Amino acid sequence: MKDFLTPFRAAFNGVIHTFRTQRHMRIHLTVTLVTMLGALALGLSTRELLILLFMITFVLVAEMFNSAIEATVDLISPNYHPLAKFAKDIAAGAVLVTTVMAILVGAVIMVGDEQWERIRLSLTADTIGAPVMVRIIAGTLAVIVAVTIGKGLGRHGRVLQGGQVSGHSALGFFFATCVFFLADNAIVAAISVLLAGIIAQSRYEAKFHSLFELTLGAFVGIVVGVVLFGLTPK
Repeated sequence: MKDFLTPFRAAFNGVIHTFRTQRHMRIHLTVTLVTMLGALALGLSTRELLILLFMITFVLVAEMFNSAIEATVDLISPNYHPLAKFAKDIAAGAVLVTTVMAILVGAVIMVGDEQWERIRLSLTADTIGAPVMVRIIAGTLAVIVAVTIGKGLGRHGRVLQGGQVSGHSALGFFFATCVFFLADNAIVAAISVLLAGIIAQSRYEAKFHSLFELTLGAFVGIVVGVVLFGLTPK
């Protein structure tokens, strides 16, 4: 009986160790809890809940493999080596791919078919002001220009990485603001803001931006979104 339980005990210790030592794992689990609570509040079907659980498990397993690969690389190559960095970057990239796919699947499920149809009609319909799609494109360009100017005013970083204003944070919160005005659903709006926060948090974890730079980016995105969707005629 002891030999039978030993593999399960070792596996459980691996999960606990990953949770204790890896900040990203704790963030993933927190997002998982929020996502499942949102799914229950939306009254998703059993099939949709199973799909969400599958995608969430996919992300958690990828994060655990990433942690295992990083530990192995550090053990074999404690000093810097280009191949060691390459292996770590590939493992981190796998986590990024699974996370993005999980976000897309969750967004499609939680918004729902009827809401997507309403958004589609809003995007293609003419309005008193500019059509919605034109506003989104114009807002995206405005955010990119504002971020580029902000990066140029700063004294560090590059246009595509780092800099005074976070472009990822700006675009993330701009699109979250668009969703806030387009989707008449508080849960969907909250999820969009949460996803924008995850994008900003990933840039902070990667040490590309400080909290101040991420806040500036979020401010730029929100202001552009409010001007185009909250203040202009609909």
